[in-house]
Amino acid sequence: MSYQHIVFSLADNIARITLNRPDRLNSFNADMHLELRDALTRTRDGGARVLLLTGAGRGFCAGQDLSDRNVAAGSEPVDLGYSIETYYKPLVLSLRALEMPVICAVNGVAAGAGANIALACDIVLAARSASFIQAFCKLGLVPDAGGTWALPRLVGNARAMGLAMLGDKLSAEQAENWGLIWKCLDDDKLMAEAERLAVHFSTAPTKGLARTKQAIYASGGNTLEQQLDFERDCQRELGFGHDYREGVAAFMEKRTPSFTGK
Repeated sequence: MSYQHIVFSLADNIARITLNRPDRLNSFNADMHLELRDALTRTRDGGARVLLLTGAGRGFCAGQDLSDRNVAAGSEPVDLGYSIETYYKPLVLSLRALEMPVICAVNGVAAGAGANIALACDIVLAARSASFIQAFCKLGLVPDAGGTWALPRLVGNARAMGLAMLGDKLSAEQAENWGLIWKCLDDDKLMAEAERLAVHFSTAPTKGLARTKQAIYASGGNTLEQQLDFERDCQRELGFGHDYREGVAAFMEKRTPSFTGK
């Protein structure tokens, strides 16, 4: 599949996806969704051990491209549920299901679904000039693309309500202070740090990180006993794997481990 709205590469165990509609602040249309779906499949099946997602130009993603829908006054109503079911739900679930770390480098404004796609990633870095905006309330809608799930878990109900109901711009620095993202960086240092992490994860114990990701996301719906059982099952599986033995051997021998990710 040739890509018109994203840039994709896969080399040295690192998959890189750049949303590439800078003239529209990388807002989503149907074609970009389909290209991104194909790239995520190639990431999953192509031997990648980490994914780095970012945007081209001055924004990360402004959410849904409203010009891709006929919503003019007097027009027939649009079934937004179809868009969620067909595009946004599979995208969020695919990002969460990837058995590897997913890094998001938010290089500019992340608004609407764009903000929540970023929050669906595992480690979110943001440029100091970036911002997060839950713009749905200004259109009479609810935060989608997993926003109503992610926000209260990341920042608590009070802040989630304020962000969702007021639609105020949240700076990257405040997002870090609130625990919404991992780290805010000076603009000129964002991609260097994102690449550093990508290289780090490209040789890390990928399966162990994948199970860590699954365990943390599962914890919100589990009782303590269920979570302890989940941890037991993960450790049992990972303890039989190469990377655990290699990690222990490297520690004992005071050398750098050579993880296979399996």
